This record gives sequence, C-alpha cells and structure tokens, in this order.
Amino acid sequence: MVRSGARRWRSRIATALLLLPAATWYALLLLVPLVILVVFSFGGRAPEGGYLPDFTFANYLELPTRATAFVNALWMALGGTVLCLLVGFPLAYYLATRAGSQRTLLLVLVVVPFWTSFLIRTYAWLTILGNNGIPSLLEDLGFGHIVLLNTPFAVLLGIVYNYLPLMVFPLYVSLERLDKRLLEASKDLGAGRWATFRQVTLPLSSAGVLSGVILVFIPIMGEYIIPALLGGGKVFFIGNALVDLFLQSRNWPFGSAAAIVLILVILTAVTIYLRVGSRGSGSREVSLL
Repeated sequence: MVRSGARRWRSRIATALLLLPAATWYALLLLVPLVILVVFSFGGRAPEGGYLPDFTFANYLELPTRATAFVNALWMALGGTVLCLLVGFPLAYYLATRAGSQRTLLLVLVVVPFWTSFLIRTYAWLTILGNNGIPSLLEDLGFGHIVLLNTPFAVLLGIVYNYLPLMVFPLYVSLERLDKRLLEASKDLGAGRWATFRQVTLPLSSAGVLSGVILVFIPIMGEYIIPALLGGGKVFFIGNALVDLFLQSRNWPFGSAAAIVLILVILTAVTIYLRVGSRGSGSREVSLL
C-alpha cells in the first residue's frame, strides 16, 4: 500500500511537471490578459487617456451606444459562417470522394492562399471590387454602374474568401474518414442520393461541421481588417470599435468592457451551438440504431 501510494504521488508530480510549461503559458497569455481586461473595465478614463483606477459600472452602461457594431459583427459572422459551410461542404465532399489522383494538387490549391499575408489578400479585393475591376466589366456589359466596394456584400465576400479553408479542412478530414460501406449499404437498401446524404453522410460528418463552424465563427466576430478595408467604415464591426476605443479615443476602460462583452457573446453563441449540435447528433445516432 505504501509503495502504491508513493507511485501515485510520483506519477502526479511527474504529470504536474509536464503540464507546468503549458499551464504557465496558458496563464500568462490568456488568464492574465483577461484579468487585466476585467479590472480595466471597471475603471475610469484618465484625462490624457488610458486607465484611471476606479470602480464603476458606467462603462458597461454605455455599451448600448456600440450596439450597432455588436449587431453587425454577429449577423456578418453568422452569414459568413453559413456561406462558408454552403461553399465548403461540396468542395470538401468532392475532395474526399471524387478528386482521385488530383486530390493532393487540389488540397495544395486550397492551402495556397495561406502562403500570402491576410492583409495582402484582402487588399487585392480592393482592386477587384473597385471601379476599375468587376464594376467596370459589368458596366461594359450593359448592367449600368454597380457599386460593390464599401458594401456588406464586399465584406461577406472577403470573409468567405479568407475563411473558407478553415471550413474546408475539418470537413474534408471528417468526410475522408467516412466509412464508404455505409454509403453502399444505404444505396443497397433503396435510399436515393439525397436520402443517403441526409441520413448517413451529413450525420456522420457532423464533427467536421461543428469544428469548421467554430473555427470560422469565432475569428469573424473579432474581425477588423476586412470591414475596415472592404467595408470602408460603412460596415462597422466590434473589432473596429475596439481599435477606435483603445488607439484613437484611448478610452481603455470602455474598450475593455466592450471586449469582455464580446468574449461573453462568443462563449454564449458557441455554447448554444455545441449543445444544439450534441443533441442533434445524439438524436441522429439513436435513429440510425
């Protein structure tokens, strides 16, 4: 008994030592900044800008003045995530089941945009959607003068273009590991293509859908570059509001309060989605059994 107890203690000490580096980085890079934000969010703005020690709820009470930025970010994040899913699922399905010998080449082509800076890729759309780009071509074809830049459409297009690979890869991994015998069994039992997709393919790839949605939704909520460049200030995200509060008006306490609420909104949305997704997958598994 004494020896087994000593072994358990040595095992726990070894585990703690192995986890110590990761736990330290986790605390320094995530927990400490969050604590600082919480402390700042209850403070006041110094006369020259920045943080003034205080304890007040005034910063949170002023958040409705930034409600438009929160609403824009939420709706654009939802719309961008849905569009990425609608575009990415057929692409991932083709790569996993139909690409054949060209699969590696096509996967490399999906990765290629990541070889270029996010900022440069977004800047490229300024030329494509500008007056000398697609609008000029459409005007030459007789569609009249069409404005694409500085619109919600331009922001959504930039979101889908930049975040699509983050949706494709989890879906591809999930679909590539799919047991093809289940699809054959479904067809042998008389199910059509749509029924097989709805009752077999989609439920069994739900883990990839869940991962892709989370990977896309969370960064879009805090997006700054795409609405700043392609929205031209007309499509204002909470990320743009945070930059304005911290760097221009230097109202750090108000910016900290907005950042805390943004984190809470993201956590709430992801938690709801995970619960709904887990219930849906559980009900599908029961029906399949």
